[in-house]
Amino acid sequence: MQRSSVLSDHPARGAHSPAVIAASMLTALAAVLTTVVTWMAPASAAGTGPCDLYASGGTPCVAAHSTVRALYGSYNGNLYQVRRSSDNATKNIGVLSTGGVADAATQDSFCAGTTCVITVVYDQSGHGNDLWYQGPGGVGGSDTPAKATSESLTLNGSRAYSLYINPGNSYWRDGHLTGVPTGSAPEGMYMVTSGTHVNNGCCFDYGNSETSRKADGPGAMDSINFSTSCWFGGCSGSGPWVQADLEWGLYPGGSTSWNPNQRAFGNRYVTAMLKNNGTSRFAIKGGDAQSGGLTTLWDGSLPNGYSPMKKQGAIILGSGGDCCNGNTNLSAGTFYEGAIVSGYPSDATENAVQANLVAAGYGSGGGGSGGGIPTGWAKIANVTSGLTLDSGGNVSSGSALKQWGYDGSTNLQWQLVDLGNGYYRIVNRTNGMVADSWGNTANGASCLQAAWNGGNNQQWRLNSLGNGRYQIINRGTGTALDGAGSSSNGSATVLWTPNSSTNNEWTITAV
Repeated sequence: MQRSSVLSDHPARGAHSPAVIAASMLTALAAVLTTVVTWMAPASAAGTGPCDLYASGGTPCVAAHSTVRALYGSYNGNLYQVRRSSDNATKNIGVLSTGGVADAATQDSFCAGTTCVITVVYDQSGHGNDLWYQGPGGVGGSDTPAKATSESLTLNGSRAYSLYINPGNSYWRDGHLTGVPTGSAPEGMYMVTSGTHVNNGCCFDYGNSETSRKADGPGAMDSINFSTSCWFGGCSGSGPWVQADLEWGLYPGGSTSWNPNQRAFGNRYVTAMLKNNGTSRFAIKGGDAQSGGLTTLWDGSLPNGYSPMKKQGAIILGSGGDCCNGNTNLSAGTFYEGAIVSGYPSDATENAVQANLVAAGYGSGGGGSGGGIPTGWAKIANVTSGLTLDSGGNVSSGSALKQWGYDGSTNLQWQLVDLGNGYYRIVNRTNGMVADSWGNTANGASCLQAAWNGGNNQQWRLNSLGNGRYQIINRGTGTALDGAGSSSNGSATVLWTPNSSTNNEWTITAV
């Protein structure tokens, strides 16, 4: 990927006069100075991807995966493949331009009128470490490929689709012969994931895993885990957390005792990093992929029993190491991009990668930012009552949505996820469930909540009325979310034919 300049050691023939000789010397000197300046200049954000930065730091990518963009400034290949259900035909989805964002329009055209799944995420590093789904027709096992259209987003105004993993979806590759570090060899990795689509099921991992797909003992894995699961304690808050899945242990730090530096990352786009020198030391970092720098959550010794590491060199995404040949995969998470590198990356390199992610413009400049709709957590308040949409903390599908005076509780905080088709998914921060009409078309029917399944009953159009007010209209029924004119805490939220009443008008404000 690197380019070098070569200067001739021989003078130009026919340069006889002193003036010509002097001019030639000045030209050569200028060329030398230009070459030196070019060599010394740091990589710029334009035309540079995370894997260019890792290579410049002496830790090249051996696997690079993304459904949203190129991870090298010179990459012009395919990002992933989709398969449609109508005829089982497949289509490779590439980038709009060299080093650019995914060509979402090609996916939209190919999948129009049917459903699509993502069968493979291609490796951009040149090592051939493509990630196929773990199931029949993929690389074997019992899992299925993830739906291709669950979440759309924008990067600096260009639309793309994430790899939106639900329980039973996962991807894998045996890379022990194609560059992935094994044994005690040092390695690093990163991924961009979501702090709003998580659970505590085992195991939403990305990284190095067993070639056997069995739990082969401490040190057989070296993967990033992002979840609300804290096996041994040592985590702070309610999650989700960036941790290290080292097999036979999910570690928030170097031991099972409380790690004072651990913290939760509940923002929409999360940077998660892990590096391990293979014999004595590992580090965990996290950050907001939209702004700011990295937080070091742990930088110290490996847990007892994990030195030296015994990595096997497979690559896992969306499941644990002992997955998918009879064992149940219970994890949920979102993958936007990530890479595995050979060697132990420097802090300076990782900081440069974080800066590159921020510059990529996740969730900015277009439909994914909601056209004025907050991309993070928001309160949805009824204009008539002033009360806020409330999940009540319920965790069972079919429970009713209520209204409550805003008090800062996560029961009252929602994320409106742009689906890229003019509709939104409305997700509660406490339970991760979504607003759902359940197909009820009668005026006064309760608005309920359920786990996301992608159905029209869970998709909502925001009809802007001006002055920051919206009607929230269900795709499946055409009815609007309505406060029923009540002003009491705990009052019902219902569905009603859209009308001019402020009962079905809402404000959406970032919190």
